[in-house]
Amino acid sequence: MGEAWKEAPVPPLRIGPLGWLRVGLRGLTLGSLTYGGLAILMLVRLVEQPLFGMARPWTPHITQTVCRLALRILRLPLKVEGTPMIEDGAVVANHASWLDIFVLNAAQRVYFVSKSEVAGWPGIGWLARATGTVFIARKGTEAKVQQHLFEERLRAGHRLLFFPEGTSTDAVRVLPFKSTLFAAFYTHGLERVMHIQPVTVIYHPPEGEDPRFYGWWGDMEFGPHLLKTLAQGRQGRVEVIHHAPVPVDAFENRKALALHCERVIRTTHPLAEAGE
Repeated sequence: MGEAWKEAPVPPLRIGPLGWLRVGLRGLTLGSLTYGGLAILMLVRLVEQPLFGMARPWTPHITQTVCRLALRILRLPLKVEGTPMIEDGAVVANHASWLDIFVLNAAQRVYFVSKSEVAGWPGIGWLARATGTVFIARKGTEAKVQQHLFEERLRAGHRLLFFPEGTSTDAVRVLPFKSTLFAAFYTHGLERVMHIQPVTVIYHPPEGEDPRFYGWWGDMEFGPHLLKTLAQGRQGRVEVIHHAPVPVDAFENRKALALHCERVIRTTHPLAEAGE
């Protein structure tokens, strides 16, 4: 698959007076909700942690509520199909935008797996750490440390969610899945008790807009993309499809499991084939 799409031209940012008004109102409301929710979460965690340790029976509900309200503030309708898994294990999804964090948290209670650089991002890093994000390094030398961290969180009953594509896209394609992180499920007997649930995320652009409207890829900066989303009058919509969970030990190895998840997600994404 070629990667010319990464350099595809992006329409310039144009925001009118009414758009800037939306940016101000929605931005202020969204910021207050997000960091107000963070403050509440941290206060609850002060009680939750001594009582339950790594388990988090309360705070994920706060995260999910904040994300659902955030989508309402953005006026971005969310449609959820299928049922979140009840088995122990992890969730994998295609990755199109920073909006995936709100969308997937709103759809079910999960803990994201993110690249280590995110931990240092101003504002966003604080949110990620507080909500229990697992940070991983891309260096091969860190593989054993990451595997141990995965095991520890999985055995604590945390539902991890990661993006096997390894990067966000333009929202109209599904990239080949990398199998590296799937290796954690083939250690110390985890494969006999863990399941993986593939999840498809589909963004439908506002009427008349570029199909890539919600995509965030390549060298695109976060600020302009956020402004464009906040300024949009009539939004599009987003769908989340929960597919049937599969037992890890039904697949011979991590590559076979990764390929299965990729095929399930690709075949249910209406634009994926055209986007290749």
